[in-house]
Amino acid sequence: MAEGWLLQAALGSYAAAWLAPRRHGAWVGAAAALALVLHTAALLWRWHQHGHGPFTTMHEVLSSSLWSLALVLALAAWGVGEVRQAWRVVAPVLAVLAAWALWAPAGRGHFLPTYATPLLYLHAVLGKAFLGLLLVAVALSGVPLLRHLRRNAGWLAAAGTDRRLDELAHRFAAFALVADSLMLVVGAAWAQDAWGRYWAWDPLETWAFATWLGLVAALHARATLRPAAWVHGLWLAGVFIVAFLTFFGVPFVSTSPHKGAL
Repeated sequence: MAEGWLLQAALGSYAAAWLAPRRHGAWVGAAAALALVLHTAALLWRWHQHGHGPFTTMHEVLSSSLWSLALVLALAAWGVGEVRQAWRVVAPVLAVLAAWALWAPAGRGHFLPTYATPLLYLHAVLGKAFLGLLLVAVALSGVPLLRHLRRNAGWLAAAGTDRRLDELAHRFAAFALVADSLMLVVGAAWAQDAWGRYWAWDPLETWAFATWLGLVAALHARATLRPAAWVHGLWLAGVFIVAFLTFFGVPFVSTSPHKGAL
């Protein structure tokens, strides 16, 4: 199947970008760009064949999320030099999604009637932007954290000062909060249209709100308590773990009526 070959080629290119020597930045960029092109083709091929976007099965959610996270990381690295040094900190997250996507059954999903709305696409874009921006923040703040743990100090030394990385991580986390807030608002409007209620505290909604609260608390603590850069990094990493479980755990183990996982 063309989609499978394209996806495997894309994953190979992602791996090449990760494994390329750090001094060969041009090769890393070329491999990442090729991976995104191939992955985009795989997703579009599946969309054409199945008649709906990659929103319905675990395989589709994992593949489209890997694509969106890689895209946000690539755009951030293109615009911010520190991200080009720090993105490898979160490369294991992409590796987990890639392996999981290959393992998950790639069969056809069922496109629910409640998905037939423009709100689906807006909700999806905002959710993926939120997770991608938060991942960039974790990559930047993860460098001071790894330095504090005294691991891989060699290449980390060239990634920028802790103060600069902490400031950049704070900015990306703030943009992530904006995207997360808008995602919740759009999701509430979608819930009202689909189920006749804006909010019902089902497991996914509860975890999504907990993620939002955690990110608000991290930003507030950074502004008021002024923790060390590595402490801020640890907090953002914790928020990302909760967000990861919200996106890829709760919707697929919960028996609640909320099935709008993106």
